Amino acid sequence: MTTSPRSVAVLSRSFSKHPVLRAELQAKYPQALFNDTGRTLAGEELIAFLRGHDAAVVALEKIDDATLAALPDLRIISKYGVGLDNVDLAAAARRGIRVGWEGGVNRRSVAELAIGFMIAGLRGVITSHEEIKAGTWRQYRGRQLGAVTVGLLGFGHVGRDVAGLLRAFGTRVLTHDIRDVSAPAAELGVEVTDLDTLVAQSDVISLHIPNTTATRNIFGADRLAAMKPGAVLVNTARGGLVDEDALKASLASGHLSAACFDVFAFEPPQDMELFNTTGFIGTGHIGGSAEEAVVAMGRAAIAGLDKATDPLSFIPSWAA
Repeated sequence: MTTSPRSVAVLSRSFSKHPVLRAELQAKYPQALFNDTGRTLAGEELIAFLRGHDAAVVALEKIDDATLAALPDLRIISKYGVGLDNVDLAAAARRGIRVGWEGGVNRRSVAELAIGFMIAGLRGVITSHEEIKAGTWRQYRGRQLGAVTVGLLGFGHVGRDVAGLLRAFGTRVLTHDIRDVSAPAAELGVEVTDLDTLVAQSDVISLHIPNTTATRNIFGADRLAAMKPGAVLVNTARGGLVDEDALKASLASGHLSAACFDVFAFEPPQDMELFNTTGFIGTGHIGGSAEEAVVAMGRAAIAGLDKATDPLSFIPSWAA
């Protein structure tokens, strides 16, 4: 049986500034502390904010073993948002800290952005916009989403939702996942394949995997070069999955026609040259920020404070 927290600190900026979520949390925990700085906290500032509290609502902030070691009072971590790759689950388990998380609560919000990116990339929306600003008027000859092959790297909550949306377009969809996803893939008419085949055959590749030691820069220069000429790369998952220098070179050479990213290795992005590269469009980690998704994630995080459990239960057997 879990014990409800006594003192809650909310790191998430979007949760903290949302009036509905703020009121709902305060109704349960009147002394809740909110991050009203407008900044993502890190390092000593993050530790100082959480110090003395036994529960934390975290978003993308890095919660590693060193951070946990400096917070002896912390007993519960509840996640606001998708994925737990920013929380050291093994370290939390060693320290007796429980974790609350509900997967997939923002999947439709992220999936819709991924679909929008695919269409923008295939139809030359980015290039046409920039050309008009530069004084060039021409009809960009793109492709319809239903006429291409889309590869989904990762077939979890978001990947499956993207696949479901793509059925309306009649798109051929491939997927690769390190887990056995044959059953849900079959239900959605998706072909399961190896990574090399997915890369070689896809006109659009959309990333839906966490950032781990195994996936970091999984799309480096060699894998980008193995993509089909004129292909589109979409990343609404995590920064650090793509070598951004290699991506610039691939776009500049014309090998890739477009890349549409919502996430970056460093946020806010430090490389403005990437944003000035023809065919690239970037957004500010807005995938899960549709109003409906924000409320759903916030309520899941509030529930997670009372439902927190053994963090090792969130580590899949294939990743243990």
